[in-house]
Amino acid sequence: MTDPQVALLMLGLFIVFVFLGFPIAFTLMAMGIGFGYYAYYDERRMWRVFDRLDENATSWDSWSTWIQGYFDNRIFDLFVNQTFTVMSNEVLTAVPLFLFMGYIVERANIVDRLFSTLNIASKNVPGSMGVAALITCALFATATGIVGAVVTLMGLLALPAMLKARYDPSFASGIICAGGTLGILIPPSIMLIVYAAATNVSIVRLYAAALLPGLVLVGLYLVYVIGRSILQPSSAPRPTDDEVPDVPGGKLLVMVITSFLPLAFLIMAVLGSILFGLATPTEAASIGALGGIALAFLYRAMTWQRMRESVYLTVRTTAMVCWLFVGSYTFSAVFSYLGGETVISEFVQSLNLSPIQFLILAQLIIFLLGWPLEWSEIIIIFIPIFLPLLQFFEIDPLFFGILVALNLQTSFLTPPMAMSAYYLKGIAPPEVRLTQIFAGVMPFLFCVLVSMILMYQFPQIVFYLPDLVYGS
Repeated sequence: MTDPQVALLMLGLFIVFVFLGFPIAFTLMAMGIGFGYYAYYDERRMWRVFDRLDENATSWDSWSTWIQGYFDNRIFDLFVNQTFTVMSNEVLTAVPLFLFMGYIVERANIVDRLFSTLNIASKNVPGSMGVAALITCALFATATGIVGAVVTLMGLLALPAMLKARYDPSFASGIICAGGTLGILIPPSIMLIVYAAATNVSIVRLYAAALLPGLVLVGLYLVYVIGRSILQPSSAPRPTDDEVPDVPGGKLLVMVITSFLPLAFLIMAVLGSILFGLATPTEAASIGALGGIALAFLYRAMTWQRMRESVYLTVRTTAMVCWLFVGSYTFSAVFSYLGGETVISEFVQSLNLSPIQFLILAQLIIFLLGWPLEWSEIIIIFIPIFLPLLQFFEIDPLFFGILVALNLQTSFLTPPMAMSAYYLKGIAPPEVRLTQIFAGVMPFLFCVLVSMILMYQFPQIVFYLPDLVYGS
């Protein structure tokens, strides 16, 4: 077999192992080292230590020299260097801090106060509970960026309230599933940090570029929720006074100040300091983590157990991301050295695609990868394969990254592998069937597709803010 054929075999075996359920990070490292040993095999270099043995050397000297030569393969040097590169990456330093902020906010009893306030404030809006749940999901998802946490917590908090208010179970489930995925796109998104680290795109410009697309998607969701509530009132009945009581304006204002404004201020302070150059993402994430702790103390929700859980979950998730990077960097380096990227690049270029056709093909591949893989694995493993092609088709990596972030919304919403649906089913009442949840997310999936079409047709939605704030 030629080296490029070995590279394609390497990629094919990786996909097979993924479907067999092997841990992805360790599979990447094992395959990178295994195939790398073949790729960098140099008999003369590895066993040149034999030249220093004299004729009086013992058999033990010969065996120890042979073992030393066996490990004198450049793949081990590469693996160590890639590990050091990942662990010293300043961009990735922001990941554990944003994660910690999210886990603290999740455990600070902020979300239930926020949902109750928004539910009362939007009482006269069609589909008021759905609107309140969606806005709460958007804010909470922005603060945490962890899809499973948002869907699970909102499923426990908002779903029973909507079902009690006689909402259609499918409609209510779709709102929570779709709202929970917004943290992938809306800054300060952890996914965008990982994309920036994988592609060397400015995280500050990425955050600015993601703001308008995120607001467009939230707007489409709200239009659908309110529109369906008007056209089909039975799916979202107006709440009674017993379900959502009337609150005097002064008391409602106090509720908004004490529940909505603190979290919104925390998010805007973190995001604003990044966008206006007042702090690096890592520094802003540090302030966000400190602000999350302060909010938890303010709401008298901070306990030693909650702090311990937040630290543990932060360390576990950060370790997963870092080892994925180590495995991916090693795998990609060997794959490229064997000529795999060249083969894929030449094949795609031979198809004579237009830039739009290439974008559609790439997004379709990412959409399909979203079924068996998490977003972190797609970004770290497969996005680097597309990067050389972006230059050939003259596509801005910034624009591509926002399209990917939008696309990955679909990976959480598309049956049969819609992870948001499974997160919700795990904590939903028994009468809410999985098929109902799947049916509920489909209209929101259509909203995501509409937003992607808008990005294709009007790229300035992506470029307007970065160009305005930082110049073209």
